Amino acid sequence: MKIKRVLKWAVATILLALVGWLFIAYWDSQRKGAQPHSPRNCLPGGGWEPLEASRVTIPLPPPLAPISVNRFLIQKDRDQQVVLYWYQSHDRVIASEYWSKAYMVLDAIRLNRTDAALVRVVSPVIGTGDAAEQAAEGQAADFVRAMFPLLGRYLPV
Repeated sequence: MKIKRVLKWAVATILLALVGWLFIAYWDSQRKGAQPHSPRNCLPGGGWEPLEASRVTIPLPPPLAPISVNRFLIQKDRDQQVVLYWYQSHDRVIASEYWSKAYMVLDAIRLNRTDAALVRVVSPVIGTGDAAEQAAEGQAADFVRAMFPLLGRYLPV
């Protein structure tokens, strides 16, 4: 029985490494100094070198509107990853760190709420070249399209 669990864990780990990772951090209040910090800061702090930074638009299933998210290509040693991330609060998807802070202040005044989430999807680049990078971005975007409609069940609106 233990071998079966170890094998299931190994298969899940291999699949996760090929497919990607989802990270969601939620802050119920940003009043006490705890607040989302940009992956622009924490990824390099973890040894990842940013190679490219841009914004991409991801179409979502109808009736949802497309979302604009941050896109990073990062590298550590020989490993590369495509990172898609955004801030989410009160039914808003916000790519800009500055607009995220502005909305936090407005929501604190208007709604007496400062809660927010950081959503990050990471997909490894398997192989080299533009085609491998585009495949990783496509995989991450496909994952976002699949999971985004479910986020409202878990994040307050």
